[in-house]
Amino acid sequence: MGYVCIIGVLLVLMNTYPLLMNQNLIFRAKQTALTNQAALVTNTLVTADDLTPEAVAQAVDQLEDLEVQRLVVTDEAGLVLYDTGEATAVGRYLLQGEVVSALEGNDAFSSRYAGGVIYSRFATPVMDRNQVAGAVYLYEEDSGQGTLLVELQRNLRLISVVVCLAVLVLFWAFSAFLSRRVNTLLGGIRTVRAGEYTHRIALPGHDELSQLAEEFNQLTGRLQVTEEERRRFVSDASHELKTPLASIRLLTDSILQDENIDKATAREFVADIGEATDRLIRISQELLELNRLDEGRTVLQEAVDLNAQVGKAARLLLPLAESAEVTLETDLEPGCAILCNQEDTMQILRNLMENAIKYNTPQGRVWVTTRRVGDRVRLEVADTGVGIPPEDMPKIFQRFYRVDKARSRAAGGTGLGLSIARDAVRRHGGEIAVAPREGGGTLFTVTFRVGEGGEPA
Repeated sequence: MGYVCIIGVLLVLMNTYPLLMNQNLIFRAKQTALTNQAALVTNTLVTADDLTPEAVAQAVDQLEDLEVQRLVVTDEAGLVLYDTGEATAVGRYLLQGEVVSALEGNDAFSSRYAGGVIYSRFATPVMDRNQVAGAVYLYEEDSGQGTLLVELQRNLRLISVVVCLAVLVLFWAFSAFLSRRVNTLLGGIRTVRAGEYTHRIALPGHDELSQLAEEFNQLTGRLQVTEEERRRFVSDASHELKTPLASIRLLTDSILQDENIDKATAREFVADIGEATDRLIRISQELLELNRLDEGRTVLQEAVDLNAQVGKAARLLLPLAESAEVTLETDLEPGCAILCNQEDTMQILRNLMENAIKYNTPQGRVWVTTRRVGDRVRLEVADTGVGIPPEDMPKIFQRFYRVDKARSRAAGGTGLGLSIARDAVRRHGGEIAVAPREGGGTLFTVTFRVGEGGEPA
């Protein structure tokens, strides 16, 4: 509607402005011509001794190049002395507006266009010794110039019709083209809304709709990845929960169905049920921790002494290291304060250090190192364990992913620890990476922002 209104205004201007301009040009030309003709008449009349019908007729007869349709000469009272248009008008008073203005000493001109004819009138006073002695009135009807204006108006209307038809055709073509592209976009949106996240929209070009389609495809790609991760997460979580639950069900059924079960066997079964229950508790706690990290809730960031947290984690994990016959060593550089919080820092340290101990070899070693590097603090956790195959390196931070599933379950792992550590590190603006350690084993490197003060994240 906006474009239609603009085009309508332009068509109105095209049909009126040129016509008015040409009409005004003709009016000015008429005024100039009649002024010159009236000047010839008045210059001739001033030579007459007195304005009488005979003197005026004699003076006008002397003019050979006078080209007017009607010439009227009046005395100072407006009485017609001479009229080339109507002979019967002589002796009557002419009270035309232009004549009245001329008798007052002013030139008067008027022109109008109607019915294909241009009507022009001009009157000027006849002066005798600075006194108004009469008036000269010229009148002209020009159908030739009027015909030109009629033709111009007809041509402008024809052009307007052609322009309207062309605009309608262009509007129809553009609307059809735009509608096809919009329908393609809408169809893609409905397809994705139905759950088909693999669908992509192909809109060639570089216009806004093409850019919108590209953004939509990228959004759909992210939705596809998220949906795949969700399904894999549900599947993995169900599988992880199913194993200890099945063990609990099997053990309880064994106890209930065997009426003659001895006390030692019953205690062994109950101990196994306790281990399965502990595994369920660990999985639930880690799932809750992942949910907390995924929600992206505002958390407090503060300056945390990384060295103190490493020492605390080492003391807590020392019994585990001793039972696994693994030596835990630390090399801490002073001044390693990071921007994090104590809960997330301990979560990161426990997951990395506990994995380094559990998946190590007997008589193995674990090194924990902290260093200040510019505006960053680097934490390294290295071990002499079995290492991680290169093809598994990019996947170890995925949820429920385990390199050796049997060994991970035996060690009590759920496959969520590294994912929790990664999400916690990223949440506080840090980075985490894994690489093979020279001489065997694995090296985890975490970089934190230097903690010089707390701020909400």
